[in-house]
Amino acid sequence: MDQLISGIHHVKALSGNAKKNLEFYAGILGLRLVKKTVNFDAPGVYHLYYGDDIGNPGSLITFFLYEGLVTGRHGKGMLNTTSFSVPLPSIGFWTERLKRFKIPCKDPEERFQNEIVIYLEDMDCLGIELVFNDKDNRKGYTGLLDEEQAIRGLYGVEIWEEGYERTAGLLTAQLNHRLISEKGNRFRYAAEDSPGNYVDLVCSPESLKGLSGSGTVHHIAFATKDKNSQQLVRKKIMERSMNPTPVLDRKYFSSIYFREPGGILFEVATEIPGFEVDEDPADLGQDLQLPGWLEKGRQKLESELEPLSIHLKSYL
Repeated sequence: MDQLISGIHHVKALSGNAKKNLEFYAGILGLRLVKKTVNFDAPGVYHLYYGDDIGNPGSLITFFLYEGLVTGRHGKGMLNTTSFSVPLPSIGFWTERLKRFKIPCKDPEERFQNEIVIYLEDMDCLGIELVFNDKDNRKGYTGLLDEEQAIRGLYGVEIWEEGYERTAGLLTAQLNHRLISEKGNRFRYAAEDSPGNYVDLVCSPESLKGLSGSGTVHHIAFATKDKNSQQLVRKKIMERSMNPTPVLDRKYFSSIYFREPGGILFEVATEIPGFEVDEDPADLGQDLQLPGWLEKGRQKLESELEPLSIHLKSYL
């Protein structure tokens, strides 16, 4: 059977302030705001997508923005760290950039061979890593930063579990992943051994259980080619006696959701149709985009949502 899962599609997190979120991810990190829309299931709040030039799967981190949302807690049973891939020679640039914008971070450390990691947190204490490596051939978004420093996309994610075995079993049997490497209590899986696809399972039984809130990840989405392959994945999930949702229309992709054995919400999202269905590539992220069923309420939504804009030149 063809491989149904190609890697990570996106990571979705929760944030408490839309303007600060935009300043951090589009300004400091230099990602492109690919899409400005709303939470389709709770349309009174923004849903922002950041990624590369056109929001390719594997480049995306997205946020639901709830003003005043209580802060969550990192811990087991959660995806605690989202990693971004950056060129290995740019360590000095990023060290100075984080210092310039007063972003506290840990000292660089080597994790696996040719992989240098700097850990930091965003304004909501969401765990972020910059992973410096020389094996990522993707093109980064250069709207703000030069190609030599620009983030290439996601590198991977770090999940803390009581034990890794049951989640690993799901990844390998149903989601086309395989064990890539291991070190201590860290077990790395991927559908393809390349940046943008790594899922690190960290055994952390001594940790407190994580609590959802601002600064935590809502779910991770894995990429599949289209609706046909998505249905095949859904069937495999059901055969494991799990309970995936029906296919849901997210306009830019279709989705199914289910919880893995450790309790983390997993999604399987299609690679198509993508973010150019309602905006030209040059205009992505500029205007508020809504699905058809919310268009009749556009005027009310726009009056309730805080206007969003930043001066990117101040982040050069």
